[in-house]
Amino acid sequence: MAQLQAFSATTASPSHLFYSASKNPVTNYHKLISCTGFYQVHGKVDCSRRSSLFKELGANLSEFRGHAVLHGSKPTVEACKNSAIKAVLSSDKEVETKGRGLRGKLNKVVLAYSGGLDTSVIVPWLRENYGCEVVCFTADVGQGLQELEGLEQKAKASGACQLVVKDLKEEFVRDYIFPCLRAGAVYERKYLLGTSMARPVIAKAMVDVAKEVGADAVSHGCTGKGNDQVRFELTFFALNPALNVVAPWREWDITGREDAIEYAKKHNVPVPVTKKSIYSRDRNLWHLSHEGDILEDPANEPKKDMYMMTADPEDAPNTPEYIEIGIVSGVPVSVNGKELSPATLLSQINEIGGKHGIGRIDMVENRLVGMKSRGVYETPGGTILFNAVRELESLTLDRETMQVKDSLALKYAELVYAGRWFDPLRESMDAFMEQITRTTTGSVILKLYKGSVTVTSRKSPYSLYREDISSFETGQIYDQADAGGFIRLYGLPMRVRAMLEKGMQSAS
Repeated sequence: MAQLQAFSATTASPSHLFYSASKNPVTNYHKLISCTGFYQVHGKVDCSRRSSLFKELGANLSEFRGHAVLHGSKPTVEACKNSAIKAVLSSDKEVETKGRGLRGKLNKVVLAYSGGLDTSVIVPWLRENYGCEVVCFTADVGQGLQELEGLEQKAKASGACQLVVKDLKEEFVRDYIFPCLRAGAVYERKYLLGTSMARPVIAKAMVDVAKEVGADAVSHGCTGKGNDQVRFELTFFALNPALNVVAPWREWDITGREDAIEYAKKHNVPVPVTKKSIYSRDRNLWHLSHEGDILEDPANEPKKDMYMMTADPEDAPNTPEYIEIGIVSGVPVSVNGKELSPATLLSQINEIGGKHGIGRIDMVENRLVGMKSRGVYETPGGTILFNAVRELESLTLDRETMQVKDSLALKYAELVYAGRWFDPLRESMDAFMEQITRTTTGSVILKLYKGSVTVTSRKSPYSLYREDISSFETGQIYDQADAGGFIRLYGLPMRVRAMLEKGMQSAS
């Protein structure tokens, strides 16, 4: 599940990367990273200004902290078009990749890239086995800046001809997380679908990038035992069925970390020196998942130092904190009265919830591929927002509507978990969810205290709750005497059955 924990995707479809560094904003340069060293300045290609432009930008890509946006009406990326990539193998013999690889021939492959050992090894493996150019793709879905550092150097050192980085945080929250939240989608009673929602937004961006750079294939680093391979590939199928898909973990002979390190050394690929975590993790703006090591035995309690997003509830503040969530049509829009963008809102709620130890889930789930697996999830902001939306619905949805919505939410969650985000069924169900929650507007106040979330206030201009009707005092709308006739009619089937069993012919 966590093979692509640093993979992140893209927002738009066109073709040049525009970098706006936070320390030194640049608004007039289009920077194109490629093996030819092309840079486009005011629409003109200039190969000679590579080093000077780096200085002018103030930093290379690995130091970039801004956004990457592709723009332009048609692909103009011509990286590597006139040069054959040469892979240096263990024999020090230069091998032209224009020829056929060991397993066939592809022109250009877009690889979901994290910069870790697995994806660093995949780059030369693709070139050796398919004779292709490799465009590395990384998307920012909120996994953290530390996982985005130095990717340009790592990608090129591995043999990639180009690195594309896109910031997908707002798109991820607005178009994937919030629809699931509105639908009330929870997989197997607990899982709030953090990884499941991230994969289609990344895969969609890969399809866009493949079109922009003229690639005929896409590739991912998911294992053959997990759910993510399905999520990526179903998205590829739905959005561009003509693309070839390469899944190295289902093809190669590399079986573990030591094999991967040996392969990297053989192909002169720098082995990442980052410390190997004992857990398999996937992080994005919605959650952080943990699998592996002692968690593989469901009888083991997670270690206290494993958690990264949430404080231990025992160590959380001794004073509760109250937070107000504003909601419009089933979607959160504000925190404590301040309207925020989707990604900013979620980030702020994550920080508040994490401080109070909110959102820890330990579960054994049924993977799509058939096996059971044990995972621990931290979803502080998601847990708070889920409670807020659900509590507001208690005011705005009638009984029958709520029951139908809850029943469909189970199927909705199953489709998302199974990678069927672009399935017409999910899209149709989403249209229903949007329609049915159009009056779910108002605000909810929640109390956060040592891992717990408690609702203390709900308000909506569309509330179906009427104090004058619900009061125990006699009112004009509800006459308590009417209840007697209702009960006799409502209970008639039960009464007739009891009469039959007791041999009664009539009842007074």
